[in-house]
Amino acid sequence: MTDQITDPILIVEDEVRLAELLSDYLRAAGYDTEHLAVGDGVVDWVRAQQPALLLLDLMLPGRDGLSICKELRRFSTLPIIMTTAKVEEIDRLLGLELGADDYICKPYSPREVVARVKAVLRRHGAERSRLPDAAPLALRPEQLRVTANEREIELSAVEFALLQTLFDAPGRIFSRQQLMSRIYQDNRIVSDRTIDSHIKKLRRRLTELHPQRELIHSVYGVGYRYEDREG
Repeated sequence: MTDQITDPILIVEDEVRLAELLSDYLRAAGYDTEHLAVGDGVVDWVRAQQPALLLLDLMLPGRDGLSICKELRRFSTLPIIMTTAKVEEIDRLLGLELGADDYICKPYSPREVVARVKAVLRRHGAERSRLPDAAPLALRPEQLRVTANEREIELSAVEFALLQTLFDAPGRIFSRQQLMSRIYQDNRIVSDRTIDSHIKKLRRRLTELHPQRELIHSVYGVGYRYEDREG
């Protein structure tokens, strides 16, 4: 039984058979998975897709796991479990000091990995629920960043424009068409689902700042509005 996780677990592992084995065990435990075999592009993938957890190998073609972990920690509290064949204590300490939540040495049992994933996700959820939750959002348009509770996230240009539109008019209901016209000023044609997808990702990012508050509310059949209240 999973912890009600709907977003995928990203497996970054260059050993394809091992990645497939981990994926099979995680799926059997009720989790969705995605796989990348090289380090290049992992940070961009995480920004765009917002996985529930990252299983990150230390030694990868292209970019190594430690540098990936270090960059992710500049903008994200994403749970990270590092996996590696290196067993020296200095490597373990370095991985944890850079922000990894856990560290598993190869060879390992896939069942152990599943157990570690469940434990980290539970711990991560509990830690987030204890964060202070009263600080208002502070938007920094020049950097596409939002801060609150001594935490900071970086948004895409579209996500930031969407948040800025709603944030500047709290309580006002914006239709999807109004949001599309504000965000896509080049008159491109996009569907309602595009806005819904951006809203979903934006909500997910905002929970990193305010775990106990719902900030963007759906108005059935109409659109969305910004309102700061406890969820």
